[in-house]
Amino acid sequence: MPTKRAAIFASGNGTNFEALMQAQLPMDVVMLVCDHDNVPVIQRAAKFNVPVVLSEVEKGVSKAKRETALLQQLQAANVDFILLAGYMRIVGPTLLQAYPRRIVNIHPALLPSFPGRTGIDDAFAAGVKVTGVTIHFVDAGVDSGPIIAQEPVRRYDDDELSDLEARIHAVEHKLYPATVRNLIEKGVL
Repeated sequence: MPTKRAAIFASGNGTNFEALMQAQLPMDVVMLVCDHDNVPVIQRAAKFNVPVVLSEVEKGVSKAKRETALLQQLQAANVDFILLAGYMRIVGPTLLQAYPRRIVNIHPALLPSFPGRTGIDDAFAAGVKVTGVTIHFVDAGVDSGPIIAQEPVRRYDDDELSDLEARIHAVEHKLYPATVRNLIEKGVL
C-alpha cells in the first residue's frame, strides 16, 4: 500500500507539528500550510525539510478564492488528508468538500466544552477540575465535528494557567500522533 500523503496546517509555534513529525508516522508530510509568514512553525518545517505554502489572508481576497488556490496546490501534491495543528482559521466549504472526513483537528479542551481559540483560558477561567484534549474531524462549525479521541487533563487547586497549559500540551504531543497513527492503520485516513 502506498504511503499516505499529508499536509499539516499551522499558524504559530508549531509544537504539535513537531510532535507529529518526530512520531515517524506512516505518512509523508508533503507540505506545511501556514497563514503567517514569520512564525516559529516555519523554522520547524525547515528543520524537517517540509516545504511551506503560505496562505495568508489578504484584503480583498475571499476565503473561497484563497482556498481554491490552496486546493490546487494540495491536489498537485496528491495530498490524501489534512492535519490541523494549531491552525487558527475556520476551514471553509472549498476544502471541506474536497476532503470530507479527511481533515483532522486537535483542540486543547474536552469538546463540546470550551470550543474556539481560547479553550485552555476558558476552561481555566471556568474553574473546571478536569479539562483535556480532543481530536476531531473538521466540519463547517467551530470545533463541532465528530470526536475521534479525547484524554482528560486534571486541574489542581494550586495550578497557574501556565501549569495547566504545560500538562495539556504534553498530552497533545502524545495523543495527536497516536490518534493519527491509528486512523492511518485502520484505513480511515
